[in-house]
Amino acid sequence: MRAKEMFTSTTMKQKTQKRAAMLGFSLVELSIVLIVIGLIIGAVTIGKSVHRNAVHQRIASEFIQGWLVAYDSYVAGVGVVPADNVSVPTGCINQSCATGTGSGAGTILCDNALRNTMLAAGIGLPAGRAAGREDRYVYLDSNGLPHDLQVCFQNVRWSEPGATSGTYVPRSRNVMVITGLTPALANFLDHYFDTVVDARFGDVRELQYAANTDTTKKPWSLDETYDFSGTDNRKWDEDQSPELTAYMRMHR
Repeated sequence: MRAKEMFTSTTMKQKTQKRAAMLGFSLVELSIVLIVIGLIIGAVTIGKSVHRNAVHQRIASEFIQGWLVAYDSYVAGVGVVPADNVSVPTGCINQSCATGTGSGAGTILCDNALRNTMLAAGIGLPAGRAAGREDRYVYLDSNGLPHDLQVCFQNVRWSEPGATSGTYVPRSRNVMVITGLTPALANFLDHYFDTVVDARFGDVRELQYAANTDTTKKPWSLDETYDFSGTDNRKWDEDQSPELTAYMRMHR
């Protein structure tokens, strides 16, 4: 009788263990699964970040730098800035000097007018988006959504140190106008060309701060928490990133 009871007890214990195994994972097993999932998510996130930085690096070193070289080549070959009057130089893009900010800026040199001006002078252009679209570059934001980067040139008001120490005054300067920048790319280009991220000072500035005579540094006005319209209430994480416009000062 005792042997029978022991057999029954052992059988019931085995059934109980089997039933428990069938009901779910143990705490250790769940911990291992969560760790593996975390590692996979981390690897994907790091991979996306590395790829995005590589794209930003290419835009800076090939596209933007390519247009800087094209601009300097034009000035060196023609003797004036793009679309200026060769006979009576004004020193301003399109012979149009800025007299104020906003509508007071000079006439912008963009699209076909820019490409034709460069090509007529025998200047080679960066590859850009495609033939006939060398002034544009398509790239993806952190959510894989497309943005159309564009380069133009213009004479605008640009804040520089004044005669008195600690003061700033706006002067007319030629700049590269870069539209279609995500906040991440704007910060990357600012650091790439200026080494310090600051939308107010340096050779790379946000449009609205270029002529600002304030003495304080400023961050870029938008970041990845904003939606595409520039409103600080991004509804979905997968929404398209907002866009900024930057000025990069030309030194001639």
